[in-house]
Amino acid sequence: MTNKKSTAQGKYYIGLMSGTSADGIDLALVDFNDPKQQARLVASFYQKYSNVINEKISSLYQPGSNEVDRAFHLDVELAHLFAQAITALLKQENLSSSDIIAIGNHGQTIRHRPTGNNPFTLQIGCCQTLATLTGIRVVGQFRRKDMALGGQGAPLVPIFHQQLFTESIEANFVVNIGGIANITFLPAQGANKSVLGFDTGPGNALLDDWFLKHHASSDDKFDKNGAWATKGQVNQILLTQMLADDYIKAVAPKSTGREYFNLDWLAQQLTDFKEKTTAHLCPEDIQATLLAFTAQSISAAIMTLATQGKVYLCGGGVHNSALVHALKGSLNTTEYDFDIQTMQALHLDGDVLEAMAFAWLAYAFDQGLVSNMPAVTGASASCTLGSEFLP
Repeated sequence: MTNKKSTAQGKYYIGLMSGTSADGIDLALVDFNDPKQQARLVASFYQKYSNVINEKISSLYQPGSNEVDRAFHLDVELAHLFAQAITALLKQENLSSSDIIAIGNHGQTIRHRPTGNNPFTLQIGCCQTLATLTGIRVVGQFRRKDMALGGQGAPLVPIFHQQLFTESIEANFVVNIGGIANITFLPAQGANKSVLGFDTGPGNALLDDWFLKHHASSDDKFDKNGAWATKGQVNQILLTQMLADDYIKAVAPKSTGREYFNLDWLAQQLTDFKEKTTAHLCPEDIQATLLAFTAQSISAAIMTLATQGKVYLCGGGVHNSALVHALKGSLNTTEYDFDIQTMQALHLDGDVLEAMAFAWLAYAFDQGLVSNMPAVTGASASCTLGSEFLP
């Protein structure tokens, strides 16, 4: 553990998260001074991205023309949008910049290459610009030191989840269904197992991409409640093929992103499928199969770690009732017994849980706390994550 760092005056931390769905900015105003709990959510704020910004972000998930210019213009543009959202949150809560100790800025991941030669990860939304615009100290670039230590730099939230379940005796899972789905496994007390966390595969990413491909003019940018998926039939051959993907079968530590699970990946899956069978699939059947793939890749990961326990769902996928129903169906069989709930059962807002985690990571930076988990990321050592940017 490193020495506690000096902090500016203030009361609260702000956690900032922009996820792989690239739908908007989540802010969490968090108080770490309450002796009764590890983190108290004071307020939250959500700022939706315009279609133009969404397209700018998602176009950078894959290599393309002039991408360095596009990425670093967007790096500054997102910092301005982040600052606007923070100003709006402060106004909403009748606070000033002096009330904030620091902003924990995750930024927007546009590329995540955690394996191979010279692995790297890239989150944009310039921390220095954000600090200068808001007049608030920023702690960011949380993933880089873990990667420098040989880790995958992801997922980072399991250590925060661990803070939320210190009193629990039984096994708990936190399942975050964003663009990519990830799980945190918190073993039962006395089980002699490590906390684990990893990306299971796609969450909403493929479902959103396939829906938009066939509903380009829709007001909704996602399959609301999985209504379109429920019109189709799951194709078992295609589902089995998807579940045999190298990433799905790989053991943790592992992490992935939209640069892997995207429409190009799906196109290759469909090409391979056509070589095996003459069966005709309509778009709804493919959506139904993608929904089953998301649910079963999550449930399979859970069932390799425990046969019973509590599963808490969070993230945008929680609002897809068809996906939640499929996940419950695949988790509860005669051999397994899981109690599946949302984070609301713990009086926590699952939509801002990740933003809260990055507020905690900024707090951990200031307190000199260990904030990575080598058992989760594969790093060679524990460390305090993040770098500081002053106004």
